Amino acid sequence: MAATTSRPDRAYHQDYICRIRYENSLPPPPGSVKLLDIPIDGLDYYASPGFASRLHRSQPINIEADAELGMPINLVGMPGVFDGDESSIQAPLITPPVNPKDKNLLRPLAELGKPKYQGGGISFLRRTEYISSDTARARSEAAPKSAPKSPGSKLRKPVDTSKDDPINVLRAVVKGFDIANPEDAYTGPDTNDNIKGLEPTPAELEAWNDPKHPLKSTLKPIDFYPILPDLEAGTDAGDYMVAKFSTNPTQVVNKRDTRVDVGLLRPIDDEAMLAEYSAKVAAHEADPMRVPHPGGAPFNYNFFLPTNEASATNLRKKLDVDDPDRDNANLYTAKNRDGKEVFRLERQRTYETGRATAQDPDHAYKEIALALHDPELDVIAQDADVDTDDSSRQRLKKAAYYYPIMQKIQLKPHRSKNLAQLGGPSRYNDEDDDKRVDAWDVVVDDLDENEKAKRSANRAALLGEEEDAEDGDS
Repeated sequence: MAATTSRPDRAYHQDYICRIRYENSLPPPPGSVKLLDIPIDGLDYYASPGFASRLHRSQPINIEADAELGMPINLVGMPGVFDGDESSIQAPLITPPVNPKDKNLLRPLAELGKPKYQGGGISFLRRTEYISSDTARARSEAAPKSAPKSPGSKLRKPVDTSKDDPINVLRAVVKGFDIANPEDAYTGPDTNDNIKGLEPTPAELEAWNDPKHPLKSTLKPIDFYPILPDLEAGTDAGDYMVAKFSTNPTQVVNKRDTRVDVGLLRPIDDEAMLAEYSAKVAAHEADPMRVPHPGGAPFNYNFFLPTNEASATNLRKKLDVDDPDRDNANLYTAKNRDGKEVFRLERQRTYETGRATAQDPDHAYKEIALALHDPELDVIAQDADVDTDDSSRQRLKKAAYYYPIMQKIQLKPHRSKNLAQLGGPSRYNDEDDDKRVDAWDVVVDDLDENEKAKRSANRAALLGEEEDAEDGDS
């Protein structure tokens, strides 16, 4: 027991020193604190038996269970129970496999709740550690020393530049044709006209004989069509133009107007428009880096349509070289002033070029139109019961024929004349009323010698052959 001293107790003054890291100075409340007496009678309501009864009636059990809730209580009818055999009411000796849908119900309690992410397999997530120099040295000594890398291991692998050689590229292209047509494969020495293709691999031959979809291996090809040019179908220029209307060109809205298929677009000569386009082309040629190419030449067009759908159907038959009734003179639906049978196409309105894009002549086949043709599926020939030996019926064989598209234009209604009538500025002048054509009388006839010569020249350029002009005129 400690001895007591006569020294009086002294009081020591101590201060609690703390540093406020986050300070949020708020002004004192404007008035005294008011305490409200909030009733908590709801607890008695929720704990009453009446609430549980109402809840039971309003929320029925959404499970289907028998009267015994899955556990047999009545032993009458259980085989062998009264004879001492209780195997029918006991669990089976061999546990049946658990249904995959019930495996989640058998998880232990430790696996329930939010999944815990393990950072052991993540390289960029590391636990904070204090590493001293001794620890680092011990780890470096315990780690196995790898063999020193040779200086040449950091060098990149050499690239086979021979694959980019133009001759090698051409051989690879020829190889594709040799696989498709092995009977026409060239096997001789290389010349200026012929070059030998690369040797195809067994995998490439198998891919050609048994083609498979690159993403869906279960798909099977139904039919095959060789891609060929349609040498018999062509224009004077040798290519085609795609025109798209920005608005509905006719008044028909509840169905497709078939008259548009045989409509006629007649360009309008406008010197002011062509002069402005020539100036834009000249500016592009002077400074192609800053001034973009203006695209295709813009034109204004008058749009003509047949008077009715019957006239459009007859005109479509007249233009179809495979239709057996194309030479029927009764297909014409009107007569001109001289009494000649014609198709009458009436003017609808004037359109202007909203946007035009032209293809580079050096890449004439960048965009093409493709049409699948199979003579066996020619419904017209089967229904008309025509002679299949006719040369006109055998014009095309089974193939996918392509047609080059050199220009695409968007047509929008021409409104400059309306602005001029209202006193506003007009960009381009429309046709004069005395020069405007209100209707066209169309007669379908065979090609003349000049048109045949142009198409023969285009066909020769496509095939890479040289034909004399005299042969084309003959």
